[in-house]
Amino acid sequence: MKKSFITTLIALGFLVPAFAAGKPDATKSTSSTFKVGVIYIGDENEGYTEAHMKGIAEMKKALGLQDNQVIEKKNIPEDEKAYDAAVDLAEQGCRYIIATSFGHESYLLQTAKEYPEIQFSHATGYQAALSGLKNMHNFMPSVYQSRYVSGIVAGLKLNDMIQKGIITDAQAKIGYVGAFPYAEVISGYTSFFLGVRSVCPKATMVVRYTNSWADITLEKETAESLIADKCVLISQHADTTGAPTTCQAYGVPCVGYNVDMTQVAPDCALTSAALNWGAYYTASAKAVMEKTEIPTNWSKGYSNNAVYITPINTKITGTDVKNITDKAIENIKNGSIHVFDTSSFTIGGKTLESLIASGGDWAKYADYVSNGYFHEQELASAPAFDLHIDGITELTTN
Repeated sequence: MKKSFITTLIALGFLVPAFAAGKPDATKSTSSTFKVGVIYIGDENEGYTEAHMKGIAEMKKALGLQDNQVIEKKNIPEDEKAYDAAVDLAEQGCRYIIATSFGHESYLLQTAKEYPEIQFSHATGYQAALSGLKNMHNFMPSVYQSRYVSGIVAGLKLNDMIQKGIITDAQAKIGYVGAFPYAEVISGYTSFFLGVRSVCPKATMVVRYTNSWADITLEKETAESLIADKCVLISQHADTTGAPTTCQAYGVPCVGYNVDMTQVAPDCALTSAALNWGAYYTASAKAVMEKTEIPTNWSKGYSNNAVYITPINTKITGTDVKNITDKAIENIKNGSIHVFDTSSFTIGGKTLESLIASGGDWAKYADYVSNGYFHEQELASAPAFDLHIDGITELTTN
């Protein structure tokens, strides 16, 4: 992100009136007529959308909404079909419309301009504040926190393998199946790696991009190539069970994403970094119903129960791991752990502060760094950490 972008966000502010000014819509919502529309990139067969669907179910239960008050559109690609879906939801009387994938954003913005009486929220995006629209919002839980904790689980597993003589310190190499080279993915794999290194400081990591959010075949092949490259543990920012399924076949421990992967890798899945989307869906839908303000940008983590790790597979990790992760979670909550502590990583052998001081392109990160850490998802809800730190190598699968 550029500094001018952050300056604009600050100038606009992160809280705006949740409803457009003017005469209330004739079909104003009540608890019995209120409708929510949701646009999913996938369906219940891939983890990312499954997690969103669970969040919507939580919202329905918390707010007492009936099935006919929530209209869900599945497998909507990141193209004009997203606009068509949003318009259809608006025409069906939805007063609140949500889209769940990065590439849906421009189409949701287009619809928001055309339907100012309806509220729109978009997951993982960044354009709401810049748009100036009072009915457009961005949200993203601070999943980097749960990725860090899942990294601790992975690092402790590496230590166990070293202590048992299965691998040496020099062989503590992790493979990571990444989707796209976006800040969201880079922030995620870096926070995971920093969690690993907090307990296993000699670990290294190789990231292979698939250039797809959800391609089970390609994710399987990518995991296989990482294992062939002598990676002894696999993690992912990809939405299917492809990587854990491969790990189960090869007997390689893994850390998943979105959902509990022990269903497909009972002997290898350690835990998964996950998001509780329901925390936002419930609060924002309630605000729309009550015509109160909701944030233009929203990002919460452990302190608001918006992120978590799935149950630790103590069958292959040992019972002491949970005590260690519980302590880390508490320290994230109380602020004694900052995931992107700048003393915990270097870039080309230099600290981030020294690079910022050198000016040039590095100066754009000045707004993010203070008090010894990078303030991820504090200036905007979208992940912004896109730096390539020492110890991680990136590769492209196709």
